[in-house]
Amino acid sequence: MRFMETPDNATPAGENAAETAEEFTGIAAQDWATASAEPQYRAAVVDLLGALAYGELAAFERLAEDAKLAPTLADKAELAKMASAEFHHFEQLRDRLAAVEAEPTAAMEPFAKALDDFHRQTAPSDWLEGLVKAYVGDSIASDFYREVAARLDSDTRGLVLSVLDDTGHGNFAVEKVRAAIEADPRVGGRLALWARRLMGEALSQAQRVVAERDALSTMLVGGVADGFDLAEVGRMFSRITEAHTKRMAALGLAA
Repeated sequence: MRFMETPDNATPAGENAAETAEEFTGIAAQDWATASAEPQYRAAVVDLLGALAYGELAAFERLAEDAKLAPTLADKAELAKMASAEFHHFEQLRDRLAAVEAEPTAAMEPFAKALDDFHRQTAPSDWLEGLVKAYVGDSIASDFYREVAARLDSDTRGLVLSVLDDTGHGNFAVEKVRAAIEADPRVGGRLALWARRLMGEALSQAQRVVAERDALSTMLVGGVADGFDLAEVGRMFSRITEAHTKRMAALGLAA
């Protein structure tokens, strides 16, 4: 997954919940040393960090591939800068896993197939599709992790939000896509269909990752930590969908 800057009119879902909550309760009010005394919570966090770490490593690799599609040297350099930011995020997560005595490769391995399948099924056919995937598709995963972060211990929450920080290139994607649509309005229809496909594939992939890991799914539905009840799950997906719609509008595409 690749996380890019979101314009002011498209605040990532979960950001307010994670960063402006008046008061954290339960595990969210604890630090890692206290919260990790619960074995199931610790296992869930290792899963979460493993999924994020592999996502960042895959993003680095994919950006290098996407650079081959860049039409100019300046665009290629921009993607190289983005790739560097993603690899730094991977290093942060890898180091954190090691610090909590979890073997990073073992933590990432359970998520490799699902993420690789997602990227294989959504491989962009050209430069513009790659930009839309980076800006819209991957941001859906970012929104989901921000939602989860609001329910984590303070140390883990801080790390997760840090690696989800904007890489500062969202405006780059918006500028390029909008210029392409202005030059040829027919491009907009094709990219809108592509973005809708990304939305469906990203949500399915997220559900698959969670469903296959017992500790992670138990945490999210309230077995440990302050999980989601069914009503909150619905609200969460509404927020993610709303953020997706705003990103589509920023690109000049119909949701």
